[in-house]
Amino acid sequence: MLLEGPIFSTVFRLSWPNVIIQVAQASTGLIETWYLSRLGTDVLAAMAIVFPVLMLMHTLSGGAFGGGISSAISRAIGANRTEEAHALVLHAVVLCGTLGVASAAVILLFGSDIYRVLGGQGASLKAALTYSNIVFAGMPLLWLMNGLASVIRGTGNLMIPAIGICGGVVILIPLSPMLIFGTGPFPAIGVAGGGVALLVYYFCSTLFFGGYILSGRNAARFKWVPLHRNIFTQIMRVGTLAALSSVVTNATIASATALIGHRFGPAEVAGFGTGARLEYLLVPLVFGVGGTLVSMVGMNTGAGHRHRARVIAFTGAGICFLMAEIMGLTAALAPGLWLHIFSSGPEMIAAGSTYLRIVGPFYGLYGFGFALYFANQGAGTLFWPVIGGIARFLLVAAGGWFILPLVGSVAWLYALIAAGLLLYCLILTGCTLRAGWGKETLPSKQV
Repeated sequence: MLLEGPIFSTVFRLSWPNVIIQVAQASTGLIETWYLSRLGTDVLAAMAIVFPVLMLMHTLSGGAFGGGISSAISRAIGANRTEEAHALVLHAVVLCGTLGVASAAVILLFGSDIYRVLGGQGASLKAALTYSNIVFAGMPLLWLMNGLASVIRGTGNLMIPAIGICGGVVILIPLSPMLIFGTGPFPAIGVAGGGVALLVYYFCSTLFFGGYILSGRNAARFKWVPLHRNIFTQIMRVGTLAALSSVVTNATIASATALIGHRFGPAEVAGFGTGARLEYLLVPLVFGVGGTLVSMVGMNTGAGHRHRARVIAFTGAGICFLMAEIMGLTAALAPGLWLHIFSSGPEMIAAGSTYLRIVGPFYGLYGFGFALYFANQGAGTLFWPVIGGIARFLLVAAGGWFILPLVGSVAWLYALIAAGLLLYCLILTGCTLRAGWGKETLPSKQV
């Protein structure tokens, strides 16, 4: 089906469970933000400065190195290298465990300095550290959860990851308010309760994915094999460049958060952070289709079906454009539908509305370009997609640093963010059209 099935229907059929899983996973942050926003503006501002860092961990573990895992497994299966696909499972576990411990250590040691740079101060900084220290103490669980899900996703099986993540969210939804506000035997522990509930979600999903792979039902099975540098390289070659892209993407929002925090204060940060949270929701929404593109483009590239792989890439990008543009236009026309979910403070609503009205109409272009990023990840050609992300970051960070002191209006920074989305789309489209994805060997069916 992935190598010779009809392209549009195959992309759609494989993507819808992955869209569910990614939206469900992203909703964990939204659910917690909604609950924690009831504790006041300082806590909402705290979540705004922690969220870019936490989302960076999600995108690194699930989208970057997770994509590298899926890409390597899908290419191995497409080329009939079954033993290599089995060996990749153990290597993925070792790599994700190591990176999970390393990322936890960095944030636990330097979190205070990082959040202060992002504009955290006073009560908001204190709340940010309380939440962050608990979540990052269990960060290896997030890395293992996303790494194991990526192993399964790389075989073309997107339903099991959807079931595992959605099941974890079902646990999180009632547990989070119980721990935050106190219910029955649970004491009210405020911000800390949100962090504990998130760790329970990571733990349960990790057990589910690990059990499925150990059961032998996954096409890439767990086997004890000697660790080899070449196998790690299969993951790292794609994962490292993708990680750089993830860092740059999150740094774009983080730099804007820092500029706003230092010049305009907590209320503006809360408004921008809540509005930008919708842009973060685009990442998992596009990744829902992007996970399919990684598998399909990877397998077709491995099998030598270059033209078919390119058609798959632009088909998925078109689907993502429609989804993202509908969301962006809705937010631009009626920003209150989103913002009032989290707060009714007039200053926050005004700040978030300005952001969504300016940036929202450009969401479709970001969805199109980001889908092509995943297609290039599947093919293992990420140099120019990373350049696209860096160009977007430089436009927002450097341009914002230069223009804000001159105009004194945050609307100009939001205009730069919108221009960055357009620039990113143009670069990704151009590099995908020109990418060489291996020797051409046409399958029996093209579409």
